[in-house]
Amino acid sequence: MPASANNENPSPAPESGLPRRILGLREAVSLIVGIVIGAGIFKTPAIIAGITGQAGWMFGAWLLGGLVSLIGALCYAELATAYPHAGGDYHFLHRAYGRSIAFLFGWARVSVITTGSIALLSFVFGDYMNHVLPLDLLGAGTGSLVYAILVIVVLSWLNRLNVRMGMATQALLTVLQAVSLLLIVGTAVFLLEPGNNPVSAVVPHDAVAPMTPTVAAFGMAMVFVLLTYGGWNEAAYISAEIRGGRHSMVKALSLSIFIITLLYLLVTWAYWEGLGMKGMAESKAIAADMMRLAFGPAVEKAISLMVAISVLTSINGTMIVGARTSYAMGRDWPVLKRLGVWDAKRDTPGNAIWVQGVASLFLVLMGAWIGGGFKSMVEFTAPVFWLFFLLTGISLFVLRKREPEVPRPFKVPLYPLLPLLFCATCAYMLYASLSFVYDQSLGGINAAWIGVAILAIGVMLLVLIHFVSPEKAGS
Repeated sequence: MPASANNENPSPAPESGLPRRILGLREAVSLIVGIVIGAGIFKTPAIIAGITGQAGWMFGAWLLGGLVSLIGALCYAELATAYPHAGGDYHFLHRAYGRSIAFLFGWARVSVITTGSIALLSFVFGDYMNHVLPLDLLGAGTGSLVYAILVIVVLSWLNRLNVRMGMATQALLTVLQAVSLLLIVGTAVFLLEPGNNPVSAVVPHDAVAPMTPTVAAFGMAMVFVLLTYGGWNEAAYISAEIRGGRHSMVKALSLSIFIITLLYLLVTWAYWEGLGMKGMAESKAIAADMMRLAFGPAVEKAISLMVAISVLTSINGTMIVGARTSYAMGRDWPVLKRLGVWDAKRDTPGNAIWVQGVASLFLVLMGAWIGGGFKSMVEFTAPVFWLFFLLTGISLFVLRKREPEVPRPFKVPLYPLLPLLFCATCAYMLYASLSFVYDQSLGGINAAWIGVAILAIGVMLLVLIHFVSPEKAGS
């Protein structure tokens, strides 16, 4: 049987060793916004401009991305308010399909999806910070690696220290992240003033392509758009810790996606006003190109610092929610019980945070060893992510039918239309991510099979766990 039907989650006493409702709306919003807005907004607008070719389609893609994210958030709001749990998606999958499917999700998340994201983001942070303040202590090119290691160690320590410390860090970083994006918008406003644009008095906004983009092209644009919006679902991992229950979770998700969509539209408008469609499509570093146009090459370090702050915010937020999956697995599987320890004094899953940090460091060192192949390995686990995202969407239908007696403080509007739209989007993204990586390879192996191999290892571990403790391996 799936987990108990009891979905009540009052704030337990500090000595109980369980999550408590101590996080407010501000912490939840800063977590979601900080995770979602990473390095993508400094890169993907150029790609979207090149694919769509026209301003109307470009802005439409970003608006549609926000709408799809909002629909998904409403689905998650129902699940998170009906089944508040630190395990988030893991807990929903557990209740809908049993422990085995949940374990495979937890394994994929712990082994590559979350730790791989932390490692990859740490490399990006290292690259940009090493440009701001070179730290090549062990020879040329080692500074990025040093920064990548330091950021994982320091942020793991902060988040292990106390949940409030981790959240306070997240709130500060999110504010700095938003300020960085608004500086880009301010730069566009500066360029609009007569005489401030050294290239031309009026930036040409001509379409890159005179024709309407094909369905396939617009679909590919949406792949990049939704990747840039990705991460809002991580709010489910703090559903057992946020005060106010139903109202706070729904408000946190809706408000966060509104803020993110608004910032993305403003920044895209800034790029468009500053560089025009052609300039956007041809740019390799769109934020740097626009700010260099306005203020000259002297701003390069400032740009690097902006990107580093944005990436740092995503790393910290990912660390906060990522360890909670391991914690949930530890609560379900006796052989992993050390992961399921909740530090009541610090309000953190302490052991899970350290395991996550060590795994991320391992991937960083492996990435430094094999070079660019590591980046491909992490990126090409997207099919695994969208597979479980799809299963989570379907779980809403499964749980409504299987557990109709469970109170649902919030229900998705226009059911079943909106959940079906969300599941259809996930299915398309699963197909698109498999198609996109079809010609890529790592070590001579089709990269699309990397995720399959990870799941296969998880299946073998699951069989081993059943063998070791068969009396406690039932679902």
